[in-house]
Amino acid sequence: MVHLVLHFTVPLLVVLAFYRSTWWYSWLVLVSTMLVDMDHLLAEPIYDPSRCSIGFHPLHTAIPIAVYVLLFALPLIMSHQRPEFSKKPLVRTLHLIGLGLLIHMVLDWIDCVL
Repeated sequence: MVHLVLHFTVPLLVVLAFYRSTWWYSWLVLVSTMLVDMDHLLAEPIYDPSRCSIGFHPLHTAIPIAVYVLLFALPLIMSHQRPEFSKKPLVRTLHLIGLGLLIHMVLDWIDCVL
């Protein structure tokens, strides 16, 4: 139960710290990335409290996580080279999706090591 609550509160804390002017939209995007857990439906059993999601479920493996890093980082890198780039709504949303997915993976990883 604590794990599930963290998937809502950690994104809220992040948006209040870094995206305050658009906190509601940013929080909704970050929370919507919980849909990545749809890959749990491919597992048998669907829920196993002792199973580590990282490395087991398809969207929780190294290659997708690398894509999440790119989704988060590329808009930041590009905005330093071309500041007008970061003002585009799609770019900002992709950046937030990457951030939400990375937060999700970190929280799932913490669940694995504790």
